[in-house]
Amino acid sequence: MGPMKTILFATMLAATLIATGCVSTVNDRSTAGMPFTKDRVEGRYPRTLDQVFQAAKDVVKKNGVLVNESILYGQTNTVKTIEAKVNQRSVYIRVEPVDAKITSIIVQARTPGGGSDIDTAHELEKQVALALK
Repeated sequence: MGPMKTILFATMLAATLIATGCVSTVNDRSTAGMPFTKDRVEGRYPRTLDQVFQAAKDVVKKNGVLVNESILYGQTNTVKTIEAKVNQRSVYIRVEPVDAKITSIIVQARTPGGGSDIDTAHELEKQVALALK
């Protein structure tokens, strides 16, 4: 390889490494992915934490595979999370109370290549809303 090709290759490799990186998930972990893209949808419902969490688990089980569920400690409120695989997408769900009567759910979806999948996140969040009716 000539020196010009080597410099071009090194520049392209550096640009690729800078463009991709780690993305924080809603369950306070990180995964490889393309940062700076919208990948999450939030909904707020007048239901208890347990009702919203159960609805989210039911929706995930209906659409894919539940990989992990957990409770995050060290938060000001109780926070429950779900990790799942839906249509070969990595899905992360966070459920936490906003106040005594309102519970927030945040759904995040990433493709196998690390890109965002806002359509899947939105669809799952709406299915949870319908399951709460």
